[in-house]
Amino acid sequence: MRKGSEKRVTGQSADISLGGMFVETQTPEAFGTEIVVHVHVPGEPSAFALPGIVRWTEAGGMGVQFQLLGARETHAITELVAEHADNE
Repeated sequence: MRKGSEKRVTGQSADISLGGMFVETQTPEAFGTEIVVHVHVPGEPSAFALPGIVRWTEAGGMGVQFQLLGARETHAITELVAEHADNE
């Protein structure tokens, strides 16, 4: 969702790291738009609201660079990425 807006846009994460993620969506925001990505991480009781900025777009999605993340969010993403790497 665009920062400061209540309008939500649906999407699916195709790739995530501590630096950011690719969001598959039919309605990507424009380059440079500040957004808040709501991410459901397995094992967490509620979604994280991650601040980000759109760094690139293409048909079907957008690349989002995360801005400042809290310790809880950083830890959860680190664990998720490590778990995924172990399963490959």
